[in-house]
Amino acid sequence: MMSNVEVRRALPADIAMLITLIHEHAAFESAPLPSVTAPQLMSALFGDSVPLQCWIAQTGGESAGYLTATRDFSTWTGRPFLNMDCLYVAAHHRNTGIGAALFEALRHVAQQTGIVDIQWQTPHWNADAARFYRRLGAEEQIKRRFTFDARRKSGAV
Repeated sequence: MMSNVEVRRALPADIAMLITLIHEHAAFESAPLPSVTAPQLMSALFGDSVPLQCWIAQTGGESAGYLTATRDFSTWTGRPFLNMDCLYVAAHHRNTGIGAALFEALRHVAQQTGIVDIQWQTPHWNADAARFYRRLGAEEQIKRRFTFDARRKSGAV
């Protein structure tokens, strides 16, 4: 399966490579081209108030994937949780254990910080991802995801 993979926290020097992976991820999901910029990622990952955590997977000196997460709070459970924003493994590195290694890095942080829950979502059509997450032991919850550009006026009356 996995040979010689390194999973580590992202470094400032990784920003350009991370943007490339983010673009690959969006293309894989047939999503619009991401608008995130290098300065935005630098600020989110390494600024004064760091909302985003990121891990990079590399194998043989090649970037193989990334995972990003934020800390959030659940009003239903009354405790913080980690929201896995993205987990992406480059096409030619899938099914090698890299996704599991990235997820394990996040699980380790959750355990070290006393966080019980990790939550995330994946596109409804991504059966491979759903199978992978089930193998990890995740429980699926069917919900709809909405986004709203707050700069627009609401249509509600």
